[in-house]
Amino acid sequence: MTGLGLDQVLPVIGSKELIGSMAVHLGIGAGDLIGYPELAYPTYEVGAALAGARSLATDSLTAFGPEMPRLLWLNSPSNPTGRVLPVDHLRKVVEWCRERGTILVSDECYLECAWEAEPVSVLHPDVCGGSTEGILAVHSLSKRSNLAGYRCAFVAGDAALVGELLAVRKNLGLQMPGPQQRAMAAALDDDVHAAEQHSRYAARRRVLRDALEGAGFRIDHSEASLYLWSSRDEDCWDTVAALAERGILVAPGSFYGPAGNQHVRVAFTATDERIQAAADRLRA
Repeated sequence: MTGLGLDQVLPVIGSKELIGSMAVHLGIGAGDLIGYPELAYPTYEVGAALAGARSLATDSLTAFGPEMPRLLWLNSPSNPTGRVLPVDHLRKVVEWCRERGTILVSDECYLECAWEAEPVSVLHPDVCGGSTEGILAVHSLSKRSNLAGYRCAFVAGDAALVGELLAVRKNLGLQMPGPQQRAMAAALDDDVHAAEQHSRYAARRRVLRDALEGAGFRIDHSEASLYLWSSRDEDCWDTVAALAERGILVAPGSFYGPAGNQHVRVAFTATDERIQAAADRLRA
């Protein structure tokens, strides 16, 4: 995302708040259609509902038929699956949206949490052709820099869309406070701590993945993000209950869409000691 002007970047008070209010702030509402991934955390759908818009959860562009969505969400790397979309696919989505006048917003909060792939932003020239027209990318420091409590995030891309968001948000008192902006600038200017954080998560991921696979789980996707998308080919609530009996709490895949009914999302965001304890219980 190098080369963006100041009018193409907007600090926001956490990425979830932005995602939930994006449609409203862009003037999307009743009668409009918003698309989001088939497996996704609920805020995309919540944002559509708050705007009074219709929504469609799908990974297929053909599912929209002749209808043109006003806004399309991408999420790569994905929450909950950890799936990374390849450059060719991202480029195809960009072209599809531009042909239809659809706003494309890519949630890239896990872009720097990659393990077995190299995620690419929609703002990369190989994807967008060097133009940010019709495109926004959302980034957060809660994962990269462990700053969840600071509510530090930003949206970047099309200057006209960023300007529209700024015009609305400043009238709602949603400017990021100065101290948070300084903290975010300092964190973004320091790659050393981010590398240390990445190494820490990588070690936890190895421990937990080995234990899950040893306990008969299959790990699907999960090449990035902070989760292992795990399955024993049974109803996710049966898996949740079985793990809870061992003192291990996971998220049922059905929370993220019907297609996740046989998976659970296992996070490796706990401390080293808790991750090791979970692994020991899985091996018991």
